[in-house]
Amino acid sequence: MKPYSIDFRQKIIKAYEQGNTSIRQVASRFDVSKAFVQKLLKQKKIKGHVEPGKQGGSIKSKLDTYKTQLAQMVEKYPDAALSEYCEYWGQTQNQWVSTSTMCRALQRQQLTLKKRRYAVAKALQRESKS
Repeated sequence: MKPYSIDFRQKIIKAYEQGNTSIRQVASRFDVSKAFVQKLLKQKKIKGHVEPGKQGGSIKSKLDTYKTQLAQMVEKYPDAALSEYCEYWGQTQNQWVSTSTMCRALQRQQLTLKKRRYAVAKALQRESKS
């Protein structure tokens, strides 16, 4: 959803400052919530303007700054499981992370490989029978 325009926000502030009216009446007049009007008044008082703030954005992972170290870890231990990667990371970097955090960090760098224990075990059985 797009933020309200600066012009619209200024009209709300002007309507409140002009008359002997309440925040609820201004909110109903402009068909916005009471909390929005309160937020605008507070923003005008503290910041001096009513421009909308930046919307959205993503939360950075703990491991985003360690791209080379992650690549080296996977290169050094290509057959390790996620829990083993987490344990190794905690011991070497002194930063403990969950398996889901490690998985997402490895996926972002396209460093994950599907472990096929069943297929490997079946291939070993075939070799031993021959």
